[in-house]
Amino acid sequence: MPSKALPVVLAVLAALTTASPVSAGPAEARVRAMPPAQSTDGQNRRVRIHNQTGWTITSISVSDARGGDWRAALLGRDAVASGESVLVNLDDGAGSCVYVVRAEFANGQTLERDNVNACRIADYYFTR
Repeated sequence: MPSKALPVVLAVLAALTTASPVSAGPAEARVRAMPPAQSTDGQNRRVRIHNQTGWTITSISVSDARGGDWRAALLGRDAVASGESVLVNLDDGAGSCVYVVRAEFANGQTLERDNVNACRIADYYFTR
């Protein structure tokens, strides 16, 4: 009798293969989806975060600008050195386009940016 877990395993493997690294010039960028939900309005909420601070980003957190919860660790265990970028999917399935984006750095500094419209921009530059 076939295992009922096989379709689940196949779905997980399919999801993992769609989040493969994407070349971004000198540095590799990684797409980090925000499972399990995706908005159904067809808007692209993937934003390339460029680090132009002179510091290394250790984590990026995002909150819906309307006051939602913070979703942390979009980078997982990776870091984004100054001059590098990473492609992140900000979509949480709620249909929002405007977010607050927080970057935490290896030196303990934190920078927050309000009103980042992920539906209208493809790139966001963190500067000091």
